[in-house]
Amino acid sequence: MSDASNSSTPNQERNTENWFTSWFDTPYYHILYKDRNYREAQIFMDNLTHYLNLPEKAKVLDLACGKGRHSIYLNQLGFNVIGADLSENSIAEASKNSNETLHFKVHDMREPFEEKFDAIFNLFTSFGYFESDDDNLTTLKAIKESLSEYGFAVIDFMNVTQVLETLVPEEIKTVDDIDFKIKRYLQDGHIFKEIDFEDKGQHFHFTEKVKALTLKDFEELMNEAGIFLLDTFGDYKLKKFHKTESERLIMIFK
Repeated sequence: MSDASNSSTPNQERNTENWFTSWFDTPYYHILYKDRNYREAQIFMDNLTHYLNLPEKAKVLDLACGKGRHSIYLNQLGFNVIGADLSENSIAEASKNSNETLHFKVHDMREPFEEKFDAIFNLFTSFGYFESDDDNLTTLKAIKESLSEYGFAVIDFMNVTQVLETLVPEEIKTVDDIDFKIKRYLQDGHIFKEIDFEDKGQHFHFTEKVKALTLKDFEELMNEAGIFLLDTFGDYKLKKFHKTESERLIMIFK
C-alpha cells in the first residue's frame, strides 16, 4: 500500500491525487518493502491455485503486479500469465523476465482487457488507491469484464478492522542505511501512511493512502458491479475469515 509526494517538487508536496503513480515508480518504495515475505506469498499462490483448481496453462492476470515476482512464480507453476501495472519502471524491470507464456504491460486497472482470463489476481492490498469511490466500482467492473465465463477473481486486501486495532502511529524503520520515519492514521475513511526520509542530502516525503474498505463495503460494491462473492479467507493458508482476528481479507468472486 502507498501514496506519494516528493518534497523536491514543492508544488506536489500535498497532492495525493495519484500518489501511487510517483511513489511506486521510485527505488525507495522497493527499498522500504524489500523484506516482504515472498516465500509466504508463494505458499499463498500454491494454496490459491489449488483451491481454484485452475486448468493447466490457464490464462492468469496479475493485476497491479509491481516488478512481477508473483507473475513469475505463477508462470513457473505452469500458467500463461500477464502481469499488469501502472508503474512504467516496474513493468520495465519485470519485462526482463518475459517469455512465451509470461508477458508484462503498463495498464490502468480501471480499464478492462480485450482478452479474457481464467483467473485475475489483485494481491497484497493493491486496491482502493483512487480518490474517487466511483473508481473502485469501475475497477471491479473492469475485472468482471476481463474474466472468462467460468473465470474466478481474487482480491487480497488488508483486514481493516484488525489493522486499525493494531495500528502503530509512529515508527522509524532503517533499511539500507536510510531512516524511514513513518506515521499512520485514519482520516476521511482512508488509512494514511506518511513516509519521510533523507538520502544523498535530499529530503523526501511520500504519503500512502488506501480506502479503509471492510467486507461489508466490498459486498456492496460487488453487488453494484454484478459480481458474485463465493468465499472469504483470512490468511494465506486460506483459513476462514474472522472479522477481528484475521490478518487479511481474501475474497474469491466471479
